[in-house]
Amino acid sequence: MGGCRQGDESCFLHMGGLGMADYMDFFSEYIMGSMEMLFGFYFFSRILHKKVRFHFYVLFAVCVIAVIHFVPAGTVAVFAAFVLLLTASGIFICQSDWKSAVIYAALVVEIMQLCYGIVKPLLSVVYPLTSAFDRNVIGIAFMLSGELVSLLLTGVCCQIVWRYFSGDETIEKHYMFLLFIPVLMIFIMDEYINSAIYSCVVTDSSSISLYTNHCQMLVIQLLGIASLFCILFSYKKLLQNFHLSKELSMLEQKEHSLKQYVEEVKNHYEKTKSFRHDIKNHIAVIKRLLQNSKSEQALQYIEDMEDMAEELSFPCSTNNPVVDILAGNKLGIAKNMGIDVCCSLVLPYPCSLRDIDICIILSNALDNAICACKKMDAGAKKYIHVSGRIQGDFLMMEIENSFQGKGMLQKGTGLSNIKTVTEKYHGAMSVKIQGTVFILSVLLIIPRHFEHILQQMD
Repeated sequence: MGGCRQGDESCFLHMGGLGMADYMDFFSEYIMGSMEMLFGFYFFSRILHKKVRFHFYVLFAVCVIAVIHFVPAGTVAVFAAFVLLLTASGIFICQSDWKSAVIYAALVVEIMQLCYGIVKPLLSVVYPLTSAFDRNVIGIAFMLSGELVSLLLTGVCCQIVWRYFSGDETIEKHYMFLLFIPVLMIFIMDEYINSAIYSCVVTDSSSISLYTNHCQMLVIQLLGIASLFCILFSYKKLLQNFHLSKELSMLEQKEHSLKQYVEEVKNHYEKTKSFRHDIKNHIAVIKRLLQNSKSEQALQYIEDMEDMAEELSFPCSTNNPVVDILAGNKLGIAKNMGIDVCCSLVLPYPCSLRDIDICIILSNALDNAICACKKMDAGAKKYIHVSGRIQGDFLMMEIENSFQGKGMLQKGTGLSNIKTVTEKYHGAMSVKIQGTVFILSVLLIIPRHFEHILQQMD
């Protein structure tokens, strides 16, 4: 980085003459340094998948010049300053979250440093072969070519990061800090090598670092950038394993919901079959009672039949038969535990929202609500209220329940599964706690065409 290596770019110029180096210091330090950081800022915004307007580039260039002027070159402070500058730009200009901004800022700055570290020994290897040419011309040519090659190499590396390693993950951002310590360690080693080998200003062509093995330094720099990409590759594999484990958890949840649904359907079918089998006998009994003028007994018999029919009906009517069974079962369990239940949920049926996905949301939410109510004191008021409605292309659901109101909320697998379903439909999930009241709100966007849900299934 031009601003991070004051005195380095003029090394070849000092070999050709002190005067030329003095004249080119400003160009190397400020102009080329600003260009390199602007180049890095461009790829930084691309990695974050953001578009930046031109006037923000101008503002960023002014900030870069200020950093170059006030922060001592060749120190870790320069690395920190440019990382902080890119991070602030990512947060306030690119509107990215701060975790991604910090990690990708450090990554871009380190890539630029490593690319310069690769070019430096290359130029040092080639320089002795140009002894027959004018020193001033060769010094300028080497400085400019070194800048261009390092920029080109930086662009290639950042392009690889943008295409293969950047993404839109939000849940896994806490894992991204696993990258920060290895990146910082590579930077410190690279900075030490550059400071120990290339930071000195050579004023005489006869005193060039003859005892430095530049090929060895080149290999070390290449290993540094290779290590960086190996770290990125390992991080990507970690995210893939995280996704696989989350998908496995979702499949297990779906399997559990399906098994529960099948059992409920079987029980409901057997009860309905038995009631239908006996309906003729019930009608005959009522007819005989009425014929014998035993109207009170007939009314009592009819009331008993109404109770039996009530048991066969779904306690929760949502307009979706699958959800009726699930919600009825869960709320029935809650009611038997002495929990006051209420359901005013109305769902579209049929629609492009998969029944199993709605069941995953309600199953996890109601399980959490029942568990929270069960932990409350015996004399406390326990309730679970389920509500929801359709508004345009949006389905809004809310599950409100009482809870102990003590301790911290622990976001376990249940809420994680609910959030996964909401993200699948490009919706949102929010949790609100008001004293001893827990409110879970879920917003789903209903796909207008059935093929959209098929794509989601794929």
